[in-house]
Amino acid sequence: MKLEQNDQLPLFSSTQIPDIFFSEYLSSANGDFIKVYLYLLFLSKYDKDIKINDLSKKLGLSLNTIQDAIKYWEEQEVLTKKSNGYILNNLQEIELYKLYKPKSSLSAEQVQKSAESQKRANAIEYINNKYFSGLMPTTWYPDIELWFKKYSFDEEVMIALFSYCFDKSALHRNYIKAVADAWSKNNIKTYNDLESYYEKQEKINKIANSISKKLGLNRGLTQYEFAYIEKWNIDYNYPLEVIEIALKKTTSKANPNFDYLDKLLTDWHDRNLKTVDEIQKYLADLKQKNKNIKELEKTTNYQKYDQRTYTNLNELYANKKS
Repeated sequence: MKLEQNDQLPLFSSTQIPDIFFSEYLSSANGDFIKVYLYLLFLSKYDKDIKINDLSKKLGLSLNTIQDAIKYWEEQEVLTKKSNGYILNNLQEIELYKLYKPKSSLSAEQVQKSAESQKRANAIEYINNKYFSGLMPTTWYPDIELWFKKYSFDEEVMIALFSYCFDKSALHRNYIKAVADAWSKNNIKTYNDLESYYEKQEKINKIANSISKKLGLNRGLTQYEFAYIEKWNIDYNYPLEVIEIALKKTTSKANPNFDYLDKLLTDWHDRNLKTVDEIQKYLADLKQKNKNIKELEKTTNYQKYDQRTYTNLNELYANKKS
């Protein structure tokens, strides 16, 4: 394929990478994809022809990885396919087009004016100064305004969202949207909602750690095991004390698992047993019932008779004459 660079500025012995690449593309791209882009950027200065196989060998990447990288950069509109190869687009032009495209994007000033209140505008500016050192790309302004409308977050929750992602070293759009979706599914809109959510998560984490220790698990819980604990604690409203009763029932099991625990706890929930006392009384009654049945079997001489076996088929006929 042949590579061209859509930039008429004279370049000498250095390969220039625009700042917009670091602020808009670097954090969300796969490391191998970045490797491919940088090498293509280098080759484009010299109007080079290069085959996919040669690119694979040069970068030490598989053909599939090279093809996936090219497809990714095409989707990001960084690369444009031509009849004889690809053209590397000017990243500044791409971002300017996004920003000033009629009826599809808003400038930072327009977003500021269209904010529902000055408080919201102040929150956006706080995010800019706190998490972007005052250099937040202008394309983030309409995105944040969109998230305000989509999730109905108040200003404090929006700031907390960026704070959370910043602390996770994942301040890029895909991760922020994933966290925002999770918060929205938990009906978080106000900061009080968020605090309640954190309290629930902290409580569940403590229960999860306790269960792991009691089961002797030397690993973190899977997503599905954690979902079981949320079900028991949030849906069934069972505290750790109730779950511990179920854990004690696993001592006779060779390989206790979460499915077994879930069957016990679901059975108690279906029987409308809510407290430790109610569950212990139910288990005691059940134990006494089983004991009574065994005693009844003994007093009535109940026993299981084994079917008689015959070694001589003639014995089957009781009236057979000798």
